[in-house]
Amino acid sequence: MATSVSYPGVYIEELPSAVRTITAVTTSVTAFVGVARRGPIDEAVTITSFADFERQYGGLDAKSLLSYAVQQFFLAGGSVAVIVRVAKGASPASKDIAAGGEPKALTVTSRDASDWGNGLRVAIDPSATGDTFGLRVLDVSGAVLERYRNLSMSSDASRFVEAVVNESSYIYVKATGDAVPDFSGTVSGPVGPVPDLADKELTATVAGVEPVEITLYTAADTKPTSLTALGLLLERRLRAASPNRAFTRADVDVAGKRLQVLAGTAGATMTLTGEVANALGLITAHATAYELEDADDGDPPTDAEFRGSEADKTGMQALREVQDVNLLCLPDLAGQDYTGDAIGVIAAAEELCEDKRMLLIVDSPPEWTSIEQARTGLPAYDAVRSDHAALYFPHITMTDPLTGRLRTFPPSGAVAGLMARTDAERGVWKAPAGTDVRLTGVRSMSVRMSDAENGLLNPLGVNCLRSFPIVGPVIWGARTLLGADALTSEWKYVPVRRLAFMVEESLYRGLKWVVFEPNDEPLWGQIRLNVGAFLHTLFTQGAFQGTSSREAYFVKCDKDTTTQGDINRGIVNVLVGFAPLKPAEFVVVKIEQMVGRIEV
Repeated sequence: MATSVSYPGVYIEELPSAVRTITAVTTSVTAFVGVARRGPIDEAVTITSFADFERQYGGLDAKSLLSYAVQQFFLAGGSVAVIVRVAKGASPASKDIAAGGEPKALTVTSRDASDWGNGLRVAIDPSATGDTFGLRVLDVSGAVLERYRNLSMSSDASRFVEAVVNESSYIYVKATGDAVPDFSGTVSGPVGPVPDLADKELTATVAGVEPVEITLYTAADTKPTSLTALGLLLERRLRAASPNRAFTRADVDVAGKRLQVLAGTAGATMTLTGEVANALGLITAHATAYELEDADDGDPPTDAEFRGSEADKTGMQALREVQDVNLLCLPDLAGQDYTGDAIGVIAAAEELCEDKRMLLIVDSPPEWTSIEQARTGLPAYDAVRSDHAALYFPHITMTDPLTGRLRTFPPSGAVAGLMARTDAERGVWKAPAGTDVRLTGVRSMSVRMSDAENGLLNPLGVNCLRSFPIVGPVIWGARTLLGADALTSEWKYVPVRRLAFMVEESLYRGLKWVVFEPNDEPLWGQIRLNVGAFLHTLFTQGAFQGTSSREAYFVKCDKDTTTQGDINRGIVNVLVGFAPLKPAEFVVVKIEQMVGRIEV
């Protein structure tokens, strides 16, 4: 905008620059689709550590190869993962909590559809005021996971139970009435002045445990003068009355003018009778905590659950909603228990990868337990040979943290982690293979091979995992599934394909500003400037072949690439070329003897 001048002096005017920096996108965010102990189903969730996975998906599970793959990914050097849990027929746990005469005042449901929900408990606590209550979420051991106070059953209240509790990581609730739900344990009526309970008896009964009779204090003892002191005394007497956990871990809490007596085990109900119970109104007994029930893991997921629906964004199709995903792993397809059409699922995954500029890391099937089985089984993959996929063989043997024994796992998680580490240390243009790409924590390979046996599989596009003395277990191949020698593909190598992904996606995002700009030489010049600057940065980092920028890359955007006909149709064409670095796959050293010379 032109500056409006009015007085004699100096005016400053800021002019827009032609530079619009193009930033390289991420290259190693890895998606894992498969079975998990718990967690949201058909939803893509980003995590940045295995601790995140433990919190949201329950950690390692013997039936979930995905859980081990995620752990191996982070151990190997991965930093960001996206998890999509798939399940068939799984259902959450729930519990209807009554309110006096109403059989269902509050329905509590676990967030996760898995039998893990059967381990959740919910306790309802009295508040200082009679029209509000507290809610605690507990695990199977009774440990408190979450606590909410001053909740209301009124939808008009600021602390309406649904509005507050439905932010929980573990449960959600549905209020089906207005009455406060029945409190957990045995709750007294409002206690005014502390009554005289000297020499009065109390009988406490828990199912399956011998009933106990206690006397709070005698006439010779000091009488408690506050409700808090009375509660502490009652708690001490109950804990000393029996060696059973229901008594030794019993609690007596004070809420306003009420006492709440809770058995020491979550599912137990402690019934109180006698003079003390009558005097305090400790009459109606409920379970210490309400147990959620009827959850089900469902059946093992089939091909349909893995493939998902593009329209509904389920299964692997949930990844279409995520912008930054570069690698895809399906470790559960390589499990001994998977009986579906793994090749068909791989084909669907490759289609997704082509749309999203991702690389699918394919685990070899578990039945490949020898070199010969790998050679004879490989033709089944001819239908899914793609430059958007790479196959790794054999499986890796590691110590199972759950049992302490050796177990064989698909390698995709570890391979993805090493790709991430290589990208961070060397760049995406460096092949994720070689003696500097060691497999952390791997004890051995399920199939050992010689150089000659490796030479049978490498020309077929199979990336072998090897173990060498001193060096240890490493990745010893860097080809895509289209990298078989017979196919002569320009996308033969994994680093070339992944570098192209990065360049394509970076330009796709970095040139959005061009849309609707005037389509003429000034715009073309800006495009050449910005794309050239981006490619030159990569060149200086060592991403391209060549000793000069002219040898390494070019950018064309002018009247030759964009004709008047293109302009009339609203099209601007940008031609970008680069010389990718290809890995030194075969090192040939030629040696000859120097013939001695005789001088005369």
